Amino acid sequence: METEECKAREDFKTKQKGGNLEKDSKSDTKAEDTELSNAIMSRRSQPSYFSSETWEGYNFSDLEIRIKESTDVYGAVLWPSAMVLCHFLEVNQDKFNLADKNVIELGAGTGLVTIVSSLLGTETVHVLRSNSNLIYLFIFFFYSNCMVSLGAKVTSTDLPDVLGNLQYNVMRNTKGRCKYTPLVTELIWGQDLDQRFPRASHCFDYILAADVVYSHPYLDELMNTFDYLCQENTQILWAMRFRLDPENSFVERFQKRFHSEELYDLPSLNIKLFRAWRRDKWTNDS
Repeated sequence: METEECKAREDFKTKQKGGNLEKDSKSDTKAEDTELSNAIMSRRSQPSYFSSETWEGYNFSDLEIRIKESTDVYGAVLWPSAMVLCHFLEVNQDKFNLADKNVIELGAGTGLVTIVSSLLGTETVHVLRSNSNLIYLFIFFFYSNCMVSLGAKVTSTDLPDVLGNLQYNVMRNTKGRCKYTPLVTELIWGQDLDQRFPRASHCFDYILAADVVYSHPYLDELMNTFDYLCQENTQILWAMRFRLDPENSFVERFQKRFHSEELYDLPSLNIKLFRAWRRDKWTNDS
């Protein structure tokens, strides 16, 4: 009897200990989520002075990026998923190096992801001054302390009514800063893909997408666009804010067509970040 009672007490202590460990684990996960979410959202800054133009500032790659939104168009508003994707790209450049890569962004919206992808790896180049050589003097005055971007070759796409504001933001923040000037162009999901982006000449290393899945009637077209653009060596980086069941079911359908892994899970923002690739490729990472 005593043996059974002792065993029962030990079992109770083990369960209690296991429960405490589970609580600690949940607390740690919640703390990590809060810390990461705060770090991401702190990238946004308000203008420090009055201006005739309304804009918000974002800090990535040690640069201030000024974004103009347009409340008249749903796609021209910056959503937190874009900041999540930009943060990930900046802090994981060792594994996801976009320098000189061919990149396409779907549903670029205000252009923040496009801009950051173009600016990543920016560094200051200093040219030594030589008083004895006019050529070196010219090089010094022309190039000294200029910023050179080692970023991606980005094709930034969205619907026609978004392109004006998108082009404005992209040019405003990348002109003179980038090795490759981003190409802003129209893309209606699922339409004329083989004509606009022939696979033989348009091989993308990365497809970037932030908050492209929400309550709209074009989820099938979006899926087909992912499928068409994602070739055997292409990786998809996609940040999604979870809202409604129809959108969540898109993830299930997506995972049947592509291998995927979860890179970020941020419950406080209701956002997840996925990496995906074709099911007939990248099998070593699946």
